[in-house]
Amino acid sequence: MKRLSAAASLAVLALIVAACGTSGGSDDSSDDGAAGTSGFTPPDLKKLDTLGAGEGKLSVLAWPGYAEDGSNDPKVDWVSSFEKETGCQVTVKTFGTSDEAVSLMKTGQYDVVSASGDASLRLIAGGQVEPVNTDLIPNYADVYPFLKDRPWNSVKGQMYGVPHGYGANLLMWRTDKVTPAPTSWGVVFDANSPYKGAVTAYDSPIYIADAAMYLMATKPDLGIKNPYALDEKQFTATVDLLKQQKALVSEYWSDYLKEVQAFTSGNSVVGTTWQVIANVATGEKVPVQVTVPTEGVTGWSDTWMLSATSKNKNCGYLWMNHIVSPEANAAVAEYFGESPANAKACAQTADKNHCTTFHAGDEAYSQKIWYWTTPIEQCLDGRTDVKCTDYSRWTQAWTQIKG
Repeated sequence: MKRLSAAASLAVLALIVAACGTSGGSDDSSDDGAAGTSGFTPPDLKKLDTLGAGEGKLSVLAWPGYAEDGSNDPKVDWVSSFEKETGCQVTVKTFGTSDEAVSLMKTGQYDVVSASGDASLRLIAGGQVEPVNTDLIPNYADVYPFLKDRPWNSVKGQMYGVPHGYGANLLMWRTDKVTPAPTSWGVVFDANSPYKGAVTAYDSPIYIADAAMYLMATKPDLGIKNPYALDEKQFTATVDLLKQQKALVSEYWSDYLKEVQAFTSGNSVVGTTWQVIANVATGEKVPVQVTVPTEGVTGWSDTWMLSATSKNKNCGYLWMNHIVSPEANAAVAEYFGESPANAKACAQTADKNHCTTFHAGDEAYSQKIWYWTTPIEQCLDGRTDVKCTDYSRWTQAWTQIKG
C-alpha cells in the first residue's frame, strides 16, 4: 500500500482528469457499438495496410503517468525499452483534461494520443484520428474482448485505436462518519441527504452522466436508456438534479490527491471516487470504503489513437503494440491505478493482488460500468426521432451548475 501511495502521488500529482472512457454500462450496452453510432459518419480516412520500418521518432500526447521514461522516477520507465527495440525516439507531452487533448490534437503536432471516452468520438468526427488496422498490432489479440468494438473506440465495427486501461467511478465514504453503509447514489443526490456540506463530486461536464444514470434508475418515466444520450427533457431534468446537488457539495474535485486530503480532514465524507484514491486514503490510515451502488457506476476506458496527419505512422503502430504488451500494460496500470487491458498483464504486476483489487478481466463487473462516451446529437441509445444534447451543451450546463 505504501508503494501504491507513492506511485499514485508521482503519477498524478498534476492530473486534473476529465479523463477516461464511457458508455458500457450494462449487458445491453455491448449492442450499442452499432446502434449507438447510427447516423454518425466519420471522415473517409484509410487505415494502414502494411507495417514498414519505424521512422525514427514519435510524438506522444498522454495523460500523466501513461508514458513514463524514468525522468519522474528512474524505476518507472517503459519508454526507454520501446526506443531501444524500435529506434523510435519518443517525446512526450502530457495534458490535464480531455478538452485540452482535443485542442492539442487539432494542431497536428502529435502522432499518438491516449484518449478518454469523452474525447475519442470528437477526435474521430473531427478527422484528427484515423481507423486502426488491428491486424498490424499483435498484442491486440490479448486485449479483453469486452473492451473492443465499443461506442467510444469504434464506429460501425471499425476500431479507431487500441484499448489501454479502464476503471470505475465508485462511491466512497468515511466509515466512521457515514452510517449505515450507503448502497445508493441517493446519498449524494437526495436533497435531504444527512451529509449536506460534506459531499464531493467530480469536476467535469462528463459528471452529468452520473446524475443521468441515477435518474435512469430512480425516475424511469424520463425514459433514459443511456446516460450519454439525453434529449432536451432528459437533459433538463439531469441538470436540475445537479443544481440541487450543489447545495450538498463541499467541493468538486479533479486532482485526486486533493480528494484524499478532503477525506483525511473530514471536509468530505462521501462522494464519487476511483479505486486508486481509496487505496491511497487507506494507506494513509483514513477509514474509507467503496462500493458499486445499486444504480451502477460510470467509468473510463482509455484508447491509444493514431493521428490522421502523422508522418510517423509505423512508429505509432509499434507504440500501440508496445503499450499494450503484457509488461508495459502491467507497469502503466499499476503506476496509474487502473485495470490493464491485456489479459496477460496481470502476471506481470509487482503487486500480485493488483488485478483482483481493480477487477481486471471481470466482464460481469465491467458490465456495471457506463464508460465515458462523448455525447453527440445522434442519440447513442439508437433513437432517431429526436436529437440529443452534445458535449458543447454539457460544457455550457456544467458552468451554470457550478455557478
